[in-house]
Amino acid sequence: MSIQCPVCSTEVAQGVAVCPACGFNLVGATQRFEPIRFEDDPVAPVMAERAQGVLHVVRGPQSGIVFRLGDDVCTVGRNPHCGIFLNDMTVSRDHAVIEPLENGYIIRDRNSFNGVWVNNKNIESHVLQDGDILQIGTFCLVYKEE
Repeated sequence: MSIQCPVCSTEVAQGVAVCPACGFNLVGATQRFEPIRFEDDPVAPVMAERAQGVLHVVRGPQSGIVFRLGDDVCTVGRNPHCGIFLNDMTVSRDHAVIEPLENGYIIRDRNSFNGVWVNNKNIESHVLQDGDILQIGTFCLVYKEE
C-alpha cells in the first residue's frame, strides 16, 4: 500500500517519512528552533497608501524565493495548501496569516509552536513595515514594499 505526497503527488510507500521526490516531511511533529538575533534596529513605522508587499526568503531551505502579497488573505505554513508554503519541520502546518489592511499588511500568529518573530520580537500580530525581518521556523524573510 502507498500514499500520495501532498506536495508533488508522487506515490510513496507506506511508512516512509520523507518524500523521495521533493523532500516533504510526511510525518512528525513541528521541531523547536532558536531565533536568530539581528543587531540592526527596526525601521520606525510610517503609514502611507498600501504598496505591493513582497517577502524575500533570505535564509532557510527556500532561500532566494520571493512571495508577492496581494489583496487577499494569505496563509503561511507547512501545509502545501498555504499561500506561502514553507517546507520545514520548524514551521507549523497553519503557522500564520497575512491580511491586507488599508495602508499595508498585518501578520498574525495562529498559535504556532515556534511563534512568529519580527525584528527579534515574538509577536501575536504586527503591522508590517518596509524592511521588517520575519523569522518563521528556520526561515528568515525580509518584507519590502514596491
